Amino acid sequence: MYRVLVHPTYFPSIATFVAIVNAKNVTFEVCDNYQKQTYRNRMFIYDANGKLPLTIPVVYSQKNRQLYKDIVISNDENWQDLHWKSIQSAYSSSPFFEFYEYDFLPLFTEKYKYLLDFNFKCLETIYDSLELPIEFETTKSFEKKPQNFQDYRYLADNRKEIVQDFKPYVQVFDDKHGFIPNLSILDLICNEGPNATLYLEAQSLL
Repeated sequence: MYRVLVHPTYFPSIATFVAIVNAKNVTFEVCDNYQKQTYRNRMFIYDANGKLPLTIPVVYSQKNRQLYKDIVISNDENWQDLHWKSIQSAYSSSPFFEFYEYDFLPLFTEKYKYLLDFNFKCLETIYDSLELPIEFETTKSFEKKPQNFQDYRYLADNRKEIVQDFKPYVQVFDDKHGFIPNLSILDLICNEGPNATLYLEAQSLL
């Protein structure tokens, strides 16, 4: 058991939740600069064609650095409806989708201004689904090399992702494309249901 530092991301990867579930204390990084092409606004699910990215559109300019907590969601297009339909298509035939469907649905019908606020709402919903106590802290300042933490912030960067040796579980379309590891925690919840926490506890990070 140890203290971990992770990013709050959009329905985090299974690797992130392996770190969370096996930690004594969890701290979320909220004082960093926003970076594009990361799990901050993107998750991957498993649909009939394989690995599918779902990306939240944001208002972002590369001219000036912006803090993650200041990033605004672009609601000009109905991305929530698109994402929800993709999730339904991917998981409606999974063993536990119907059990959790109405817990997740409000996340795709209510509007949110800030990406960070929305991601924390996603986290709260997942904590509730996994029946985990919602106990975590947030950073007060940014530290490049934090002390007294196991630093797992790199798990938010899907461009530099370390391939994790996770045990396969049954996925809806694995007869077509095989097992795809480290997707969004949504994939694990829909396929494993109440056993998801036991699965996470049994995995370790490389």
